[in-house]
Amino acid sequence: MIILAAEGKHFCAGLDLTEHQNRDPFGVMQHSQGWHRIFDRLQNGGIPVVSAMQGAVIGGGLELATATHVRVAEPNTIYQLPEGRHGIFVGGGASVRVANLIGPGRMCEMMLTGRIMEADEGQRLGLSHYVVGDGESLDKARQLAERIAENAPMANWAMVSAISRIDNMSSDDGLFVESLTAALTQTSPEVAERIGEFLERKGKGPRI
Repeated sequence: MIILAAEGKHFCAGLDLTEHQNRDPFGVMQHSQGWHRIFDRLQNGGIPVVSAMQGAVIGGGLELATATHVRVAEPNTIYQLPEGRHGIFVGGGASVRVANLIGPGRMCEMMLTGRIMEADEGQRLGLSHYVVGDGESLDKARQLAERIAENAPMANWAMVSAISRIDNMSSDDGLFVESLTAALTQTSPEVAERIGEFLERKGKGPRI
């Protein structure tokens, strides 16, 4: 399990614009693809990641947050894609991850206007899964992480590795990969033991 949180008042306010002042197009593309690899490793690395957000979740910070699997926000959390105001474009995966969550039209509107989205609207649209009280995001993230850690490790690996990939496949390919993933998880010794314990508790254990 990984919990991603900030020590200060803000989760992440995005990139340092001074880094882009002297880059040529190839340098910008390499920088962007580097972030793509990092966030892909976070999302598809096989380990569940819970983020505890507060304050600014802006630009690259939003790209970072949307690469995590479970997102907890505090009431003061704000989301923004201000790239348009700076004359630049997103480069850390927002055009895929953020657009998949809130829709390409709404993402385009956020970039065009640079408007700030507050915590409640962000939750309604899927940028967070939970909104908790002030100062409570890390405690909630820990509670969720503990609950997730109780799952079978292979099941956790399958959920965070397969679902996002299946989403990018055709229906036929996605269903085939779903069947393969089910075959791997449902036939492991740990799962057989867990199901046996569950059936025993329900009085439906194997008949002799």
